[in-house]
Amino acid sequence: MIEIGIDSFAATPKGHGDSVQAIKELLDRIVLADNVGINVFGIGEHYRKEFLDSAQAVILAAAAARTKNIRLTSAVSVLSTTDPVRIFQNFATIDLISNGRAEIVAGRGSFVDSFPLFGYNLYDYDAIFAEKLNLLLKIRENEVVSWSGRYRPPLREQAIYPRPVQQKLPIWLGVGGTPASFVRAGELGLPLMVAAIGGQTHKFRPLVDLYRKHGEMAGFSPETLRVGLHSFGFVANTRKEAIDIFYPRYVEVIASMSEERGWVAPTREQFEAQADEKGAIVIGNPEEVAAKIIRHSEALGGISRFNFQMDVGISHKELMKGIELIGSKVIPLLRK
Repeated sequence: MIEIGIDSFAATPKGHGDSVQAIKELLDRIVLADNVGINVFGIGEHYRKEFLDSAQAVILAAAAARTKNIRLTSAVSVLSTTDPVRIFQNFATIDLISNGRAEIVAGRGSFVDSFPLFGYNLYDYDAIFAEKLNLLLKIRENEVVSWSGRYRPPLREQAIYPRPVQQKLPIWLGVGGTPASFVRAGELGLPLMVAAIGGQTHKFRPLVDLYRKHGEMAGFSPETLRVGLHSFGFVANTRKEAIDIFYPRYVEVIASMSEERGWVAPTREQFEAQADEKGAIVIGNPEEVAAKIIRHSEALGGISRFNFQMDVGISHKELMKGIELIGSKVIPLLRK
């Protein structure tokens, strides 16, 4: 059974309106996702005006107190510019509040705003991440840690608390399209969360195969080497309705990043091509969406989790309807 999740970046209200209401509505969406049987909800981490998720652990802790079954994760935690000790303590606390439902997706993030904010040098981009991931994994395995590195003061027989409910707090590695990241995840035996935000999903297959190959070479079983997929997507009663709701907001997001990223906002025809059988975007009625998730899984040699990125400025009411359809229609279809 493929787990189904939703990721949110806690978008600031259009026109930078009522942020208090936006956070309340986000928590309401997480509660609804829990009630309708969605498996996981993730909160991103950004440091810019468009998003309210710079303190993702606080949002997840609030959600933990209001939910019963749904797993709560980062999407992603920007490990490069955060102290691994603090990340572990935050998510261990969420694990205690939720009685064992916390997870971490560790990554380098899609923006670099946190580097100047916290005083890190972009020239050390990969080295910082590798070192901090090593420390985070060591903390997960050991209550008392001795460690030294280049980018953080050493730890000498330092006990780190609290400890989580789960004996081994789940840590996924969030990746884009860099082969070295897939190899690293495999060699460490970490589950992999692939961000497919455009193009055709099957083109990630060689990288996923590389991950599995290096994981097996490192002695990890195929069952350990789980693959998750994060993509833009939305569900409505009909395909036309889903695209009519999602496309205008999606284009605004892409256009807002065009100068910074060099992206070009697609026409509706180009968008629908991205949403076709092989495209990364998962959108349509429940039957179409369930079928496409299965095709994505087959294209990548099997996935264990699919996370929708729906929160692109769509109204709270429309997001609630989409969540309801995922829980009441899409998940039952996948179970069949």
